[in-house]
Amino acid sequence: MATRSYFAPKVEIPRPLYIGLGLASVGVIFALWCLLTYGGLTPPDFLAAPHLVAEAAVKRIGNGTLLDNTEASLSVILLGFLFASLLSVPLGILMGSFKVVEAVVEPITGFMRYIPVSALIPLLILWVGIGLEQKVWVIFLGTFFQQLILISDVSRGVSKDLIDCSYTLGATKRQVIWRVLLPACMPGVMDNLRVTMGWAWTYLVVAELVAANSGLGYMILNAMRGLFTDVILLGVFTIGILGLITDTIFKVLRRRLLPWSAEF
Repeated sequence: MATRSYFAPKVEIPRPLYIGLGLASVGVIFALWCLLTYGGLTPPDFLAAPHLVAEAAVKRIGNGTLLDNTEASLSVILLGFLFASLLSVPLGILMGSFKVVEAVVEPITGFMRYIPVSALIPLLILWVGIGLEQKVWVIFLGTFFQQLILISDVSRGVSKDLIDCSYTLGATKRQVIWRVLLPACMPGVMDNLRVTMGWAWTYLVVAELVAANSGLGYMILNAMRGLFTDVILLGVFTIGILGLITDTIFKVLRRRLLPWSAEF
């Protein structure tokens, strides 16, 4: 009966079971990978075996290339995401709370967020060159407009009754914004920043597509030209691990900085 209750909506499960199921899912994927490669079902040029990926990791950690490429990609991701977030958070909250701001910003946002970032790369090369700035702009454009829409929806979702109640209790407009609106928005803002950080990582290969000489995306694209699937998988796994680390950091920050928000 207890086991059947785990399949009911919104029912918590024991932490050991949660961790065990997660490890089991990873184990199934790894077992399938081993079956395909060691069982001879796929050629090495199509899918490298686990030990080849491990050897590629040891070699590139030893000569420092993996760490150098990781550092280069982290610089691009963090700079682009930071600049996008610093602009999108206040502007998104204003956009969702004040119709005047929404009327000015929403048409531009609605247009820009449907344009593929890769289509803008030729213009970015003309405007800012092929250095670090171009890569940072790709991450910025890939995340900023999406953040703006998501954060404005969070701000728009704050109950107007909460605002009206604050005015009734004697709060000024400044107090309502800083002590009611912002605290009500921040849990949703943090969740959306966490989601868009994942999108920023997905734009990494696009950012390092043109004239790059370092970075994980560059490493993957360079390995693709020689069909080195072990190096390709190494780059993919490295990006995935870094993504999980950043995701965990956002979860911890949400719990520590926003104690009034619901735990997850």
